[in-house]
Amino acid sequence: MEVSKNEHRHFVIFKPYGYLSQFLSRDSKQQSKNFLGSLYEFPKGIMAIGRLDEKSEGLLLLTTDGKMSGYINSQKVEKEYYAQVDGAISDRAIECLKSGIEIGFDGKKYMTKPCKVFKLGSTPDLPQRSKKIRDERHGPTSWISITLNEGKFRQVRKMTSAAGFPTLRLVRVRIGGIHIDNMQPGEVIEVKSII
Repeated sequence: MEVSKNEHRHFVIFKPYGYLSQFLSRDSKQQSKNFLGSLYEFPKGIMAIGRLDEKSEGLLLLTTDGKMSGYINSQKVEKEYYAQVDGAISDRAIECLKSGIEIGFDGKKYMTKPCKVFKLGSTPDLPQRSKKIRDERHGPTSWISITLNEGKFRQVRKMTSAAGFPTLRLVRVRIGGIHIDNMQPGEVIEVKSII
């Protein structure tokens, strides 16, 4: 398919556990890592909109449109995550997460903005992760939904840890109106628009 220079391309992917949200690295320590480029033959000029760290999974949007990337990364677009946390999370911890909690960011203390947080009634229907998570013999776990408009580096993990319930698994399930639905890890879908 011939694409004109003015026609941008957009992709929705399910970033698997263990992948970096980039296409290559000149860092010699990262040469053995998994990169997004191994999942699909993406066009030149493609960029990930926001990132998910290596241990996080889920919805990642890619585009060749820098303006679109800037808009989605802005605080105008919600990002929803499902986090499996260590322990039976308390109502008090949920309220702390909702109202804002102090985390470390760039060597300074940072107070997160109020956000939407609730405990999921059951384990979400997500694909199995490639690396096993500890089982119930090591104590209970809980699943929560966290919806943010900001996205500091490893923010959800830092928030749940500050609340006393470290994250064991983190999956981004929604960006704005785009949901992960029944996508599988590593799946790539080209779309006409991402907003």
